[in-house]
Amino acid sequence: MNEADVKKALARSVQTEKNAMNFYQMAAQQMKNKDAIATFELLAREEREHAKHFFDQCLCEDLLPPFEEFINAPPEKDSEWLSDLDKALLEKFDDRKAMELAMEKEKRLAVSLREMAAKIDDAEVKAVFEENAKSTEHHYIIIESEYARLMGMVHETDMDTFVRE
Repeated sequence: MNEADVKKALARSVQTEKNAMNFYQMAAQQMKNKDAIATFELLAREEREHAKHFFDQCLCEDLLPPFEEFINAPPEKDSEWLSDLDKALLEKFDDRKAMELAMEKEKRLAVSLREMAAKIDDAEVKAVFEENAKSTEHHYIIIESEYARLMGMVHETDMDTFVRE
């Protein structure tokens, strides 16, 4: 990838992370379970950090406003993250549905970040994409764990106890 393409990819990644942050903030407002809400609020904060990591690499003042202005701007209405949330809200929306949607989004984003990292030659920029892919995969695990707890499934930390009995 040439420098201009990398810059555009970084700017798109900043926007994607902001969209994810907005998704978690808006979904948390619709949820009932306090632990599920706390999980989504945590994820929103982490998505903000991801956006900042990409923004710091981007150096794209010509493509984006200053970070605080950008991150505090209203959500992007055309965002896939938010349009999927809007569709889910029209259906039977509950904490379970929110987590299922979030797991799907995180899984797809991790794949996309890894694919982008593979195309980038700059080691520092590649590392930002790879680090965010790893963190995104961790988000999936966090959501999956909370989902299992919410659904009354055996938690992975209790697996050994149940296997031995």
